[in-house]
Amino acid sequence: MPTLTSRRNSDRARRGGALLAVLWLSAALSAIAFSVASTVRAETERASTLSESIRAGYLASGAVESALLRVQAARATGKPVPARIRYSFATGEAVVEVIPETARLDINNAKPGDLMNLMLALGAEPERAQSVAAAIVDWRKPGGTFDSYYQSLIPSFRARHASFQEIEEALWVRGMTPDLFHGNYTREARTGRLVRLGAFKDCVSIYGSEKKFDANGIEPALLRSLGAPWEMANAFVAERERAPLINAAELGRLAPMAGGAFSRLDVFANSIYTLRATARLRLPDRRLSDVSRTVSAQVKFRAAELPPAYHVMRWDDQAFSPAYSESGAWR
Repeated sequence: MPTLTSRRNSDRARRGGALLAVLWLSAALSAIAFSVASTVRAETERASTLSESIRAGYLASGAVESALLRVQAARATGKPVPARIRYSFATGEAVVEVIPETARLDINNAKPGDLMNLMLALGAEPERAQSVAAAIVDWRKPGGTFDSYYQSLIPSFRARHASFQEIEEALWVRGMTPDLFHGNYTREARTGRLVRLGAFKDCVSIYGSEKKFDANGIEPALLRSLGAPWEMANAFVAERERAPLINAAELGRLAPMAGGAFSRLDVFANSIYTLRATARLRLPDRRLSDVSRTVSAQVKFRAAELPPAYHVMRWDDQAFSPAYSESGAWR
């Protein structure tokens, strides 16, 4: 027959086991609750960011449409087309870059030397630069020497052997890389900071120019490829963006900054422009959101007597602006 002492020890053991089970259960529930709370918080932040991105996209789209009317009015009255248009809305701010297609290299007629110099300015090593230039020329002409290479790939494909219809076709040519096409960065030797080399897609166009380039929209990388020193090219762009160049006399004032590229520059534009808008929402505390969204449109303006006044040839809801930084500063 169990003694009083043994019964007390047994009761204590049962109570201790129950307490330990409760403690383990509480710890498990706490861990589950923490995990759920973290997940809910992450999903809430992601939903908030997505919401801000969508709203900023609508804001950028509105800025593009407003800039369309402003550029149309400037062309109709003979006034200079602004290189950059800033908008301050009640719900946020937007900046629209107005880029004439004549400020870009015509990919369908560019000479191999110009293409190679551009690839070098974008950071390609000489052998790759020469290879890409040769592949672009091969892609746009009948017949070709790289067909066996394209057919050996998985999946294989055939080169067009005709004019480029979209700039993105250049991603398929032999030697081209996403870094060269979309843009890459390098580290400055003097300061150690990262600087953007430029992007192939921002320097070429199927509606571009071959001999002379519009100084009001030319990219620094294309300027460097034409003979402008690095620092001078950046200074040229900064000076130009303070106010659009109206005539050759104003362009001549910037000749020292253009260096060897000056002979390839002019002040002119055809009827096709790219309008690229970057927008940020205004938060309840009046600060601008960290989330930005860029929208671009390639537009052909028609003569005043030929309705409609303009034709949107291409629209991109997920564009990128090399002039805009994450800190909210503009180049």
